[in-house]
Amino acid sequence: MATDTSRAPSGVTELFQLLRDGAPRTRAELAKSTGLARSTVAMRVDELMRMGLIAPVADAVSTGGRPPSQFALNPAARVVLAADIGASHATVAVTDLAGSILAEHSEPLDVTLGPEVVLTWLWESGQGLLSGLGRDERSVAAIGIGVPGPVEHSTGRPVNPPIMPGWDRFDIPGWLQAHLPVPVLVDNDVNIMALGERATAWPGVDHLLFVKVATGIGAGIISGGTLQRGAQGSAGDIGHVQVARGADVPCTCGNRGCLEALAAAPALARQLRAHGLDAHSGNDVIELVKRGNIEAIQAVRQAGRDIGEVLTVAVSLINPSVIVIGGSMARVGEHLIAGVREAVYTRSMPLATEHLAIVHSATGAKAAILGASMLAAEYALSPEGLARGFAVG
Repeated sequence: MATDTSRAPSGVTELFQLLRDGAPRTRAELAKSTGLARSTVAMRVDELMRMGLIAPVADAVSTGGRPPSQFALNPAARVVLAADIGASHATVAVTDLAGSILAEHSEPLDVTLGPEVVLTWLWESGQGLLSGLGRDERSVAAIGIGVPGPVEHSTGRPVNPPIMPGWDRFDIPGWLQAHLPVPVLVDNDVNIMALGERATAWPGVDHLLFVKVATGIGAGIISGGTLQRGAQGSAGDIGHVQVARGADVPCTCGNRGCLEALAAAPALARQLRAHGLDAHSGNDVIELVKRGNIEAIQAVRQAGRDIGEVLTVAVSLINPSVIVIGGSMARVGEHLIAGVREAVYTRSMPLATEHLAIVHSATGAKAAILGASMLAAEYALSPEGLARGFAVG
């Protein structure tokens, strides 16, 4: 049976916002933080316990007498479905409310097959994972999805995505909610990768740029501790910034000289094929680099310089303290990131790079799933999400 938080005692959701960070607190600490009477706090704690949103944890240290009871978010109260839809792969996972992955499934999947084919795979795979965990659809608090193109975040609809034919303005939340009526949050894949990376590896950093280098190239921007999507959801679309070196190189977007046309995985494979090498995908490029092929190493290093040339502008505009390089092509090792560092540290102003770290992604292939989970859980546990009704069995 669903619990409607609008019927809970006034202020329950506000009290919960103090507890959702996972840090245990006693009733006395909650009363001090909120200024509420202990009797009021006790009533609201009991209601949150009844809803399953919080649970008792190990008792606090006593200063004499009976140890006071502590309470914290109950991550197992519900689960989240998280999905990472890439250009040529897809991953779906079930996580708890704290973002811990409980089950996961990935397989090659071409996004150009269209939204109905891809979302049907997502839904059926998610159901299989839930069944394997002994959970049912009623346990799902929200769904979070990352897709490889610009997204109108308020509606969850892709907007003119260059590598997603057939997806423009498709109602992803509506399609999924026809199967399961829960909140569905959709964002650009690199945005959710930035969220996942920051939460996992850089929780204290408020100015971070996550750069995904794969079939496409894009950046997720966190400034002032907040993800920046821009007016139309296309902030960070650095893959279609022109690079002088490639003025005559055509791009899939219709323009010429785009960074993506020079430094993304298909572009690198194309360059190496022109030199007679057997390279048809990003994985082929990575294997050639790992085997020490000089032409592949040089191509990857130049791709890093090209990316760094564009990031030099980003460093001047938003002054990040960390630039994270992720995506499938980050698996080439130090060669790509060395090229990025070479360009950024050489061409940026010293003040902007004095404490700038340019690093590999710590979360790797998990970044997007962790970010999608966070996107969904953050909404489900927000005052707005709770007000829509938090289902408890």
